[in-house]
Amino acid sequence: MEVLFKIVRQSQNSAPQIQTYSLDVDPGNTILDCLNRIKWELDGTLAFRKNCRNTICGSCGMRINGRSALACKESVRSELDRLSHGASGAAAPTITIAPMGNAPVIKDLVVNMSGFWQGLQAIDPYVSTEARRVPEREFLQTPQERDQLNQTGNCILCGICYSECNAREVNPEFVGPHALAKAHRMVADSRDDQTEERLEHYNQGTAGVWGCTRCYYCNSVCPMDVAPMEQISKLKQEILARKDDQASRPVRHRKVLVSLVKEGGWIDERRFGVQVVGNSFRDLRGLASLGPLGLRMLAHGKFPLSFEPSQGVKTVRSLIESVQAQPLNSKEGPS
Repeated sequence: MEVLFKIVRQSQNSAPQIQTYSLDVDPGNTILDCLNRIKWELDGTLAFRKNCRNTICGSCGMRINGRSALACKESVRSELDRLSHGASGAAAPTITIAPMGNAPVIKDLVVNMSGFWQGLQAIDPYVSTEARRVPEREFLQTPQERDQLNQTGNCILCGICYSECNAREVNPEFVGPHALAKAHRMVADSRDDQTEERLEHYNQGTAGVWGCTRCYYCNSVCPMDVAPMEQISKLKQEILARKDDQASRPVRHRKVLVSLVKEGGWIDERRFGVQVVGNSFRDLRGLASLGPLGLRMLAHGKFPLSFEPSQGVKTVRSLIESVQAQPLNSKEGPS
């Protein structure tokens, strides 16, 4: 079947241009197979990264039809099926390929990954050497302790989640979902003795866990099912278990939200801003900052003057209490 490949091409610091190539392909061909043919048969100047061709090395990350993925994993058939773009009809189906996001382009589909590696380095992704200094024997782990590391250990550092991260796009200080998934691996590792220091570090501002916008794009695109968003949530729970609502506004935001939902089944918006931003009248500057927003809400009839608890408040409270009863310390495992 004939497929048109529209590839976004550019050199460093130049405007991108789209170049179209036509190939007769088998639906089972991977996108990387097709790129190889374009380079070998049609245009030797096309630049892209590759290595293993088997979803191991993570080198061939790129945006395929607007979604970051590994070119060696996605096939022509899977892409056309995903877009409901069959092979029938007069026009040949089209697959658009662009460089990954959140990284400056070096050439064509090759991007500068410095920010990706800096984010990873910032979370200190190594088991502490002091914890492993056991001279009389090797450092042993039980099967249960090792199981805690299986999911995050699958990460191949391909950068796919980083490419799609909305938080990183608007906040260059945010370390990225890949880094925080690795951070949870360190916290869950029974051989590491820096848990408290690590959690304090990951809790700082919006560079760490509180910079995540919870868009779940990282979960949806991860080719190895690492689920970075879930690992970030686990880190947050570890931090929340150690902090009270006076520790910071992000911590207070989460605790107040859970408290209000547990109390009424949903959020009482009249109290939420006052308790979080105004810190229950302790932060007068924060309270004053709510004034303009409150006036606009009143003017447009968006400010609730009363609150009626949800009819399912007992069910909601029971669900929250069930979740809160689960063990938080991943190093201890299930109770």
